Amino acid sequence: MLQRIIFCTAVLLAIASVILLALFSPVPHTKNTTRHRLALSLYIQHPQVGSPVPISVAPPATTGALIFHHTLTEGPESTSRVIGKAQGFIIPNEHFAHSAFNIIYLTFYTQKYSGSISIRAKNVSHKKKEELKVVGGTESFAFARGHAVFAQTDEEIFNLDATYHIKLHLKFPNRSQIIPG
Repeated sequence: MLQRIIFCTAVLLAIASVILLALFSPVPHTKNTTRHRLALSLYIQHPQVGSPVPISVAPPATTGALIFHHTLTEGPESTSRVIGKAQGFIIPNEHFAHSAFNIIYLTFYTQKYSGSISIRAKNVSHKKKEELKVVGGTESFAFARGHAVFAQTDEEIFNLDATYHIKLHLKFPNRSQIIPG
């Protein structure tokens, strides 16, 4: 009989301690699904002649590739402050249109943001407005996801010299869960 009382008391104490730990635990009871969000608006400009940024363009063709190196600016004017560069490699050939090689990199070098954003250009349909997927980033943009809307600013020009307005809508994972190192 004494063994049964000791056993029941031990079981009750164990249940009470689990309940108390669940109620007074420092870990939050609700799952924190908040994510950091960031919206950026910037412009891709064709580099000006005599600019320090090298121009490396191969014109698109049915069997060729489009390789570009342009500047990122704060505003639509070519005299706007340069905040980074836009580089990319796109194979417009139908067989490679959905290739993993089709990617655009936006690299920032400002006091507020540094690093790069990777944008997958798999389903480019050569329209004046494209919505592409952000698939990652580095430094300030580490683990970024979201979408990028590219829109041509000048409706009359449709070539490599056109200026493009980019609206980035980025989401970041909860930074407290990232392991440093």
